[in-house]
Amino acid sequence: MDSDKLFPFSKDNESSDNEPGSDELLSDENLRLPEGANILVRLHAVRAWLSRRRDEVSIEVGEAALALQEMMQEEAVETRPRRGMHQIEAKQQQFQRAQKALAESQQRLSAYEEAQSILEDCVAHTSGERVLVEYYLTLEELVLQSQERLDLTEDRSPWLDALSDVLHRIEHVGTPEEEL
Repeated sequence: MDSDKLFPFSKDNESSDNEPGSDELLSDENLRLPEGANILVRLHAVRAWLSRRRDEVSIEVGEAALALQEMMQEEAVETRPRRGMHQIEAKQQQFQRAQKALAESQQRLSAYEEAQSILEDCVAHTSGERVLVEYYLTLEELVLQSQERLDLTEDRSPWLDALSDVLHRIEHVGTPEEEL
């Protein structure tokens, strides 16, 4: 029997593994939605972007933790009893940079997870076109409250930077008519 008669759909219609899915397309940084795009598409674009950012930062956390672990193991197997003061200071600085990178990655991950949770709360408690507006306003209030509490000696916060990125994403995919 001819397989084309049993399966009349062309093999060309099958999606290949290298074609991007809707989540990948909607999470693209350069996404341009048409002015009349449905709120569900806009909401999906925010969700997909948040999910992608959370996954990327989760990888950063893992890489930073691995680098820190490797440094600690190198230090544990170090057999030279006497190192110069310069080498000790350089190792300490390298270790502190690795700790800082891990802490900053963890803060960004926490922010993206919190932003996802807030989005789902907004979806559950708000209907229609106002979902992204309410989400934006909720995040904006959280950012403003956090900035007020931010210690003046700290020049930046990875957590606040991540939430600011989320706000920019909402502005980017939100409809022009929405008052954000």
